[in-house]
Amino acid sequence: MDFQSILSAAAGEHGLAVNPWAAVAYLVAGVLFILSLRGLSSPATAQSGNRFGMMGMTIAVVTTLVTHVPWKTSDATNSYVGLDLVGIAEILGAIAIGAVIGIVMARRIAMTAMPQLVAAFHSLVGLAAVAVAAAAYLNPQAFGIADAAGQIYTVSRIEMGLGIAIGAITFSGSVIAFLKLNGNMSGAAIMLPGRHIINLGTLAAIIGLVAYFTVDQSPWVFWTVTGLSFLIGFLLIIPIGGADMPVVVSMLNSYSGWAAAAMGFTLGNTAMIITGALVGSSGAILSYIMCRAMNRSFISVFAGGFGADAAASDGGSKEQRPWKPGSADDAAFLMSQADTVIIVPGYGMAVAQAQHALREMGDLLKKEGVTVKYAIHPVAGRMPGHMNVLLAEANVPYDEVFELEDINGEFAQADVAFVIGANDVTNPSAKTDKTSPIYGMPVLDVEKAKTVLFVKRSMGGVGYAGVDNDVFYMDQTMMLLGDAKKMTDDIVKALNGSGH
Repeated sequence: MDFQSILSAAAGEHGLAVNPWAAVAYLVAGVLFILSLRGLSSPATAQSGNRFGMMGMTIAVVTTLVTHVPWKTSDATNSYVGLDLVGIAEILGAIAIGAVIGIVMARRIAMTAMPQLVAAFHSLVGLAAVAVAAAAYLNPQAFGIADAAGQIYTVSRIEMGLGIAIGAITFSGSVIAFLKLNGNMSGAAIMLPGRHIINLGTLAAIIGLVAYFTVDQSPWVFWTVTGLSFLIGFLLIIPIGGADMPVVVSMLNSYSGWAAAAMGFTLGNTAMIITGALVGSSGAILSYIMCRAMNRSFISVFAGGFGADAAASDGGSKEQRPWKPGSADDAAFLMSQADTVIIVPGYGMAVAQAQHALREMGDLLKKEGVTVKYAIHPVAGRMPGHMNVLLAEANVPYDEVFELEDINGEFAQADVAFVIGANDVTNPSAKTDKTSPIYGMPVLDVEKAKTVLFVKRSMGGVGYAGVDNDVFYMDQTMMLLGDAKKMTDDIVKALNGSGH
């Protein structure tokens, strides 16, 4: 097949389906996406994984553009008479605008704000799915999904209904997640009266209307599904507390994939179907893994209120319990005399942007012959892999970073556990207190270390789960109160200046 034949086929209504080169290109892109996911499974191969993903997306976008070149047709003969330069300019202009926005955001965003950026991107994917579904509904014949009378095919109605419902839920849910992560809305669970009945009723109405849409394509059905889907996205995420936010981000990622896949069927675009299925399935698997790491189910996450009553039930007893204050000099001395130090980073480190100072502290300790390791809890931070990303940004060696199941047994042999802003994931009440809202969640066994150095802004606050941490009051624990970055900088100064 020569190039002119390819373009001629691409110009037809179903050109993509009869163009073997496009099918091959999309297959290559799909393989590259799979390799990308495989590479992103390890920090050591994450860069190559990103490159595979970029290559795959470039191939998919270019192939879509080539196979959907807008053509001018003759009204008299209904034949193709040349390229639609205006249409091409509009497409290239939209790509340029999106590229500029993406580049500017990627360059300016702080690594500590990455969870918010991910949530924002998920919202855009959901909104794009809604826009595509709306365009297809308003002009179905242009999409090749309707007969001559304008009746949308039944299978296309199913695809469209699912796509717009999932896309709208993804958009509105991601907006709430962004506001919670960015501090514009309280990270605490916001409990609406009768929320379970409202949510179940709204979901049932959406499912019923999507089913009814297959037999009646009236505008009121389509737009009611759209409106209710936007609403349920807000209602589902508002009652979810900050401690569950990593699961929410992962779950919304999965939703955005399924929305893209549904719209891929509507558009007849193989790349969207493949990519959406990969994102949807991998996000669902990750959400399942994270729920297991928290000993929670999807249903309990969506029920919301993780730790909502804990702060109230905790009472004021924590202010009455004795605790041991410490200083940067104390911490520097204890760690310099240790054989093994295990560092546990948490969201407090991210907020203070202390990762670079932490890596410098680790380097100084290693020069003194101290073995330094980093322990990462699966849900530390505000999104999956949040701590791994921050440590990688600070050039912490990959072979020093360990997941919970790989390092938890080593705390008993560690001389010092240095906890910097990680409250809920180190709380032993998850193992002993059946009344605790985090009971059953696997946690890092920092209390087994000979000495625990706990960096915390103040003794008055609690973690996102709203639960006080018994580790604060143990005999082997020294509390280092203050900003995490300043405290770590002071420890670095003490290590440099005291001759340790």
